Amino acid sequence: MGKRGLLVISHGSRERGWVALVDETIERVRDEIGNEMRVEAVFLELVEGRLIQDGIDRLRSEGVTEALALPLFVSSGSTHVNEIGWALGAYPEPAAETDLKRFEVGSLHIDYGHPMGEAPEVDGIVLDNLRRLSDESSRESILLIGHGSEEAGFRESWERELSGIAERVREKGGYRSAAAALLLPNQTEERIASIRRDRPDNRILVVGLFLSEGYFTRMVIPRHLERSGELAACRYDGAALMPHPNVAAWVMRQAREWLSGRKRQHQ
Repeated sequence: MGKRGLLVISHGSRERGWVALVDETIERVRDEIGNEMRVEAVFLELVEGRLIQDGIDRLRSEGVTEALALPLFVSSGSTHVNEIGWALGAYPEPAAETDLKRFEVGSLHIDYGHPMGEAPEVDGIVLDNLRRLSDESSRESILLIGHGSEEAGFRESWERELSGIAERVREKGGYRSAAAALLLPNQTEERIASIRRDRPDNRILVVGLFLSEGYFTRMVIPRHLERSGELAACRYDGAALMPHPNVAAWVMRQAREWLSGRKRQHQ
């Protein structure tokens, strides 16, 4: 039986802090998984020397013969998740236009995983982020904001997953109401206006569903809150999914489940 590997793929950023948070998360995974898998954290773009092909080449050079490629993305509605899967050979055709080329994997067998989506670990992160903002949940409404997509089919996946998370955390946290909004297409001001019509006395707690803090959490979301005219009525601290330990826990769960499946296949 050959070596097994884990290729964790995220988008990448020019911000060193963004990349550092990914590395800290994957280092927790390495510490826990030990020698069971060779772990590589790679990026779709912007991080020189650590792109997807670089990681594939490193796994192959280490003698890895089977690997799980895990897209560390928020939603299955991301077109990047689909194009990466196609480039890895998981799909016969990409579902959206892409500039990617097929990756060279040689004899390395790659199974393509799923993004975080509606994983229970995400609910836990959102609940923790909301608790920091909350005073009295029965008089508060929550608004989850995600990146979204203009592409048909992908947008619906974003909306379905965010709405599911919002409703579950509303119920678990005892909040008065819950809504979800996308930046693409722009839904934030409309959702805030709807909350204000239905719950005029509620404070609105806003959480961004982004992997790491960066341009969208620091600049874009506050800009939309200001445009809504409800900035003073909202509480928002810019927190993202990382560095919450649930992200590493999600990666570990995917890796463990994949390892168990591979072991059964070889028995």
